Amino acid sequence: MDERWTPPLSVREHNGGCRLLLGTYAHGDGDTLQEAADDLVDRVVKAATCFRRRGITFSLEVMLPDLRWLELLYELGGIAAGGGDIRGRILGLR
Repeated sequence: MDERWTPPLSVREHNGGCRLLLGTYAHGDGDTLQEAADDLVDRVVKAATCFRRRGITFSLEVMLPDLRWLELLYELGGIAAGGGDIRGRILGLR
């Protein structure tokens, strides 16, 4: 893939708090936008780390996931493995 891709961010009210969505791929919840962002980053780091360590398998009965998402997870896992912070990459802070 040639271009750098990140799913769009959106914010919604959820159970009296805040939900920050990274496209349809991940979300974070919190009482504040900051807490939701922290939760989102934590969830994505866990998913990216797991993906880089274990890979992923697919069932022939379901659709293949978006390859852009898998590429992004791999990139983010590399950043996290090197001790970097993925926050800027997924929240558009860079």
